[in-house]
Amino acid sequence: MSNSNIDQRKIVFTIVAWSVGILIFFPILWTFLTSFKTEAEAIASPPVFLGFDWTMENYGEVQERSNYFRHFWNSIVISVGSTLLGLLIAIPAAWAMAFVPAKRTKDVLMWMLSTKMLPPVGVLIPIYLIFRDTGLLDTRTGLVLVLTMINLPIIIWMLYTYFKEIPGEILEAARMDGATLFAEIVHVLTPMAVPGIASTLLLNIILAWNEAFWTLNLSAADAAPLTAFIASYSSPEGLFYAKLSAASTMAIAPILIMGWFSQKQLVRGLTFGAVK
Repeated sequence: MSNSNIDQRKIVFTIVAWSVGILIFFPILWTFLTSFKTEAEAIASPPVFLGFDWTMENYGEVQERSNYFRHFWNSIVISVGSTLLGLLIAIPAAWAMAFVPAKRTKDVLMWMLSTKMLPPVGVLIPIYLIFRDTGLLDTRTGLVLVLTMINLPIIIWMLYTYFKEIPGEILEAARMDGATLFAEIVHVLTPMAVPGIASTLLLNIILAWNEAFWTLNLSAADAAPLTAFIASYSSPEGLFYAKLSAASTMAIAPILIMGWFSQKQLVRGLTFGAVK
């Protein structure tokens, strides 16, 4: 293939990549701009893109109506707590499946993945009743447990993939040197899989942060995270688009900033073991 054809393909791929990127980013940009409009400007037809009087009124009203920082703290506790608990369970499980596989290991992995295809509403009532009877309803502990269970298949699958790329001979050498099972996992396996573990941690924090179905149905006031904070601006009186946009911007800004600063680590972890 000639250099000119390669250059043309690069140009086409670049144009397509930028087009897709802009298409994905535009709703976020529109939400951000709408958060600085009045309610009248937010529903204006035709839409007003930049020619409006910028105002911070929506952010002030949002903070007065709801305690943003309480919801923000709940989101941090729930997302980080569920991810750390998931890693605590998933690392030994992935180690066993990667280095001590049983006859049905692949079947177990596929079964775990299949649970992600189950509609959440199908198990909402039994989980709701269990949480109500055990006192876990509207608690951060309850949401940490349910989000751990939801994301555990993804965590195990990702770690299993990363661990499979690590030579088993290294772990055998550690055992021959007298390393215990705990030392093997903590001092040998974990440091070697840091990129994969880090990307798994970051991805699952994002998934837990954005989870809406379970947080809306299993929390009311005390444990409500930022997803419930956003939903509170949908009322029987209608949608307040400007205030809803301000609440959405305040909710997605922390995780957006975290993803921006950790993108190199995330990409590095997701491609861990891809090139030998």
